[in-house]
Amino acid sequence: MNYKIVSDSSANLLELPAFNFSTVPLHVIVSDKDFVDNKDLNLDEMLNTLSSYKGKSSTSCPSAQEWIDAFGDADVVFCVTITSNLSGSCSSAKVAQSMYESEHTGRKVYVIDSLSTGPEMVLIIDKLVELINSGISPDEIFATICEYQKETHLYFTLSSLDNLAKNGRINSILAKGIGILGIKIVGRASDMGTLEPMDKCRGDKRAYSCLISHMKKCVYNGGRVIISHTNNPSGANEMNELIKSEFNYNDAIIMENRALCGYYAEPGSILVGFEA
Repeated sequence: MNYKIVSDSSANLLELPAFNFSTVPLHVIVSDKDFVDNKDLNLDEMLNTLSSYKGKSSTSCPSAQEWIDAFGDADVVFCVTITSNLSGSCSSAKVAQSMYESEHTGRKVYVIDSLSTGPEMVLIIDKLVELINSGISPDEIFATICEYQKETHLYFTLSSLDNLAKNGRINSILAKGIGILGIKIVGRASDMGTLEPMDKCRGDKRAYSCLISHMKKCVYNGGRVIISHTNNPSGANEMNELIKSEFNYNDAIIMENRALCGYYAEPGSILVGFEA
């Protein structure tokens, strides 16, 4: 069968070597500017525009037709979306699933709500490649991925909450106070796919140590690790070294956040996806 994996752009992936893969862009809207999260994105321009703009900003998800276009002519599509509790991307993908299957008898689309974003989505996508290559049936792949999601986690440290405030998700006074005090928010993607704050730390080093403590509580024991960052390669490398030191792990994969993750995880932020 002709397999394909499709994700929205919150996975921070533009391509998948040696596999049939497409990404569907989300959008970040600032005033009259629409930053499309595709290969032509100027991330620095987007971040600078967000930093200087004082009004409200927003995000928008792919349309059902954009998903269908990405499915192409595949017999079996595995579609991975950002958590449905942050975006309508998953709902849009499910509409596309119904339309695609009704128009193409015998073809099948599996929509996977990651209940997360960024690095944890990459773990799911990489596992899909492994399972497809193993030769098991599409239904078995989907069932295995649903179980696998119970083993994957996303923890983060956010350097600012300004965009969350501009998006109307948190109180603007709270966001401003946290910024003035230099406090880093440490949290996780909850089991329900929401952003769950857990700790407030002053400074990056304490925030990174706090992330390590939470990984220990989650019984991390050498599974795969993916770290993504927004304009903070030194912080990502520092986090990588801490994980290597604490858990005797070889090396995490380090990635840069693109538009959607860079919008919520502002410059200086770190996301850590891992297998427990």
